[in-house]
Amino acid sequence: LLAEAMELWNGRDDAETLKASLGKFEAAYNADPSNRDAAIHLTRGWYFLGDAKTDDAEGKLAAWDTAVKWGGRCMAINAEFAGLMEKGNETERTAIRVMTKDDAGCLYWAASALGKWAKLKGFSPLLKHKDTAQAYVRRVEELDENYFYSGPDRYFGAVYAVAPSFAGGDLSKAIVRFDESIAAQPGYLGTKVLKAELYATKMQDPALFEQLLNEVVAADASALPELGPENRAEQDKAKKLLANKSDFFAN
Repeated sequence: LLAEAMELWNGRDDAETLKASLGKFEAAYNADPSNRDAAIHLTRGWYFLGDAKTDDAEGKLAAWDTAVKWGGRCMAINAEFAGLMEKGNETERTAIRVMTKDDAGCLYWAASALGKWAKLKGFSPLLKHKDTAQAYVRRVEELDENYFYSGPDRYFGAVYAVAPSFAGGDLSKAIVRFDESIAAQPGYLGTKVLKAELYATKMQDPALFEQLLNEVVAADASALPELGPENRAEQDKAKKLLANKSDFFAN
């Protein structure tokens, strides 16, 4: 089942192939609920489906909600974490202290999905869930600061750029995090897209916006073969952002 799932996963540029892959991963997990590889792929895959392969808001919310649920199952594979939660006097935010490097994918993709879900739902859900999502990624950073191509730096760059100042937003911190992520992993195109969409627009810097997105469009999406589908999806985002530039800038 895992071999079949991975073969389909390699074709995740196509939404239907991605869904078929997720079906196989779910079957693999159901056959062995301790299969962390299957659970991580399910969390990541549902996140990717919502982020890059779904256009309508309801579809995105449903995909990200499913990703969050798989993230919870993935985290529970850690027996020590599951034991703490069963006692009933811990929250996920405190119990994740026992997570290991093997659990980083569960935490990272659950946080990514939860953050996107909450942001799309609106400001109140975003405030409600931000501490949990950020705690997950801080734990990932402690375990593996370079997880998913410098993911923690990218995540906190987005957090500092999006949040208002009273909720921890800080553009000076945002650019440091974004730039550290780009410097560490220039082959992942999503960081430049986020920097353009969230930082350059907040700074009202159309030149930086165009520069970053044009660099993404011109890049070789297959330079890192394992990231080809994600990078091609980021190029599609970049093209859409460039086409809608006037929506983000006053002049």
